Amino acid sequence: DIEIRWQGKGVHEKGYDKDTGKIIVAVDRNYFRPTEVETLIGDASKARETLGWAPEISFKELVAEMVAQDLDQAQKEQLCQKHGFETLKRNE
Repeated sequence: DIEIRWQGKGVHEKGYDKDTGKIIVAVDRNYFRPTEVETLIGDASKARETLGWAPEISFKELVAEMVAQDLDQAQKEQLCQKHGFETLKRNE
């Protein structure tokens, strides 16, 4: 039964309790995940052993899916920019 009043935009947006004025929702940059990490290492052995899991596609197929997705996203962003819309600045 708390009514929230929102103020600000993006990472600076906060939610205030309308009755008390107290901040009850805010962004905490400590929980942001870095967009680029030095090394990504995956080991599915525990999932295989514990859950009996096995991949449904090969590594080569996975890479192909990821590249196709990146290309699709790049095309969408290019189309948006062409028509005057702002897109996120990516450094990937």
